[in-house]
Amino acid sequence: MADVGRYWNTIRHLKPIQVYGRVWFRIVRPRVDLSPAPPSRPLDGTWVSVAERPASMLGPQQFRFLNDRRDLDKHGWDDPGLDKLWRYHLHYFDDLNAHDAAVRVDWHRALLKLWVRENLPAIGTAWEPYPTSLRIVNWIKWALQGNVLPQECAQSLAVQTRWLSRRVEAHLLGNHLFVNGKALVFAGLYFDGPEAERWMRRGLRILSAQVPEQILGDGGQFERSTMYHALALEDMLDLCNVWRAYPTAIGSRWQPTLAACGKVVGRMRAWLTAMTHPDGEIGLFNDAAMGIAPSPAALEQYASRLGLPPQYGTSRPLTELGESGYIRVEHGPAVAMLDVGPVGPDYLPGHAHADTLSFELSVFGQRVLVNSGTSRYGADAERLRQRGTAAHNTVVIDGNDSSDVWSAFRVARRARPSGLEVFCNEGIIVRCAHDGYQRLPGRPKHARQWSFNASALVVSDTLSGGVRHAQARFHLHPAIAVREIRSDDQGGVAHLVLPEGRRIGFSVQGGRLRQQRTTWHPEFGVTEPNVCLAVDFAGLALRTELRWHVAP
Repeated sequence: MADVGRYWNTIRHLKPIQVYGRVWFRIVRPRVDLSPAPPSRPLDGTWVSVAERPASMLGPQQFRFLNDRRDLDKHGWDDPGLDKLWRYHLHYFDDLNAHDAAVRVDWHRALLKLWVRENLPAIGTAWEPYPTSLRIVNWIKWALQGNVLPQECAQSLAVQTRWLSRRVEAHLLGNHLFVNGKALVFAGLYFDGPEAERWMRRGLRILSAQVPEQILGDGGQFERSTMYHALALEDMLDLCNVWRAYPTAIGSRWQPTLAACGKVVGRMRAWLTAMTHPDGEIGLFNDAAMGIAPSPAALEQYASRLGLPPQYGTSRPLTELGESGYIRVEHGPAVAMLDVGPVGPDYLPGHAHADTLSFELSVFGQRVLVNSGTSRYGADAERLRQRGTAAHNTVVIDGNDSSDVWSAFRVARRARPSGLEVFCNEGIIVRCAHDGYQRLPGRPKHARQWSFNASALVVSDTLSGGVRHAQARFHLHPAIAVREIRSDDQGGVAHLVLPEGRRIGFSVQGGRLRQQRTTWHPEFGVTEPNVCLAVDFAGLALRTELRWHVAP
């Protein structure tokens, strides 16, 4: 019965198309259209270089994806022994537009031809809609950069686009449907003629519906993942780029859509700035890892090449991202990002973590408190652990997750935040609660208050209802050393040492402090040992203070 309840609380939020669309997608198999490709369209605007990722092609047939190096001649294109996400990356062709791509152009040309020869239409991972969408865009970007697509590759590009147009992932929605639409727009502009016009119009219809749904009013991507937000911003900048490259083909009908997208990009850039640490990289909220999307700096440089106004770094003490449910606080040498929002859209929480009321903290430019990140997508125990509440800087009650995350991308009952209050005077105070544990016996509830001043952060946690055991968890960045930890049943102290020697005092009242060995995952395929300061509640209230010395 518990399993039945979990399934019900997972599927009851879905849109009908996510149910019947999945059945249709599995049953209906469209035919492959191998007719000749339309002619390419002459460029009548300007194309600028795109945001670069690090090179992933290490040799003519050697690749490194997700920090895992493999040889194509040993594994082939679709080795079931390799993680599916690794195989997806193999078929994206991101390296065509990566750092120093021009020095690998001969490798790229040979790889393009090899892919066409060895990946027959509609067979295997290569032809799934998501990698097909990213590959279509990457091949076109490579061509617009001044490279000539081999004839067989141009023909394959048209075949791939026809196939994609019949396999749009309306049943998955979210970022999958978005990149499907983007790929159809790219192909519709790159090629010329009536068929290309149909691709472009369909892609634009998808985007005109999805942009206002997926990009919230505060600029955040609706899945509340910093990584997927950065990917969505790259998508939007790419679209601005290709629209400027083919202004005549776009025509006047779609100009209002393009103008609206331009405004959205500004809000998205501001959101990403607010969710970036002083070290220049994203905070790790929900499914998020560095090294997948271009860095925030690379995206800003791309926007600059497109002639968009500069996006200056935030210096406001308080930035509220109301629709997303995040708050950035800058006070003295501290920068914190607080999660006071829902885990994601109800019908699409696949990239959610059970992290409600978690936060990350940098002091003196150094990350101090970190969520545990994301290193894998498989449906295994480690994936589940990384999504769980205990892997985040928040409170675990009776060993349960605040949202019922399960499998690789499923969420049943999910936490709802409530009672958000923000006060900004000499210091900054943020209060919020959530109901994620009220499904448990005793219907417990967790409320948290963050109080900032120039030299300290005080975190006050309050529980109500029936609670057998509760634990607050504070995960330290691997560079932070713990010294002189002391504790009893009612409190404890520790000294945290930053890499350059600065110290932060860490003290608790109302619980026993101890340290645990755990791991941090800033990138896919990366595991770094770190320390979690775990505090077992003595009662229903806990006060945790981090205090640093600010030189006069």
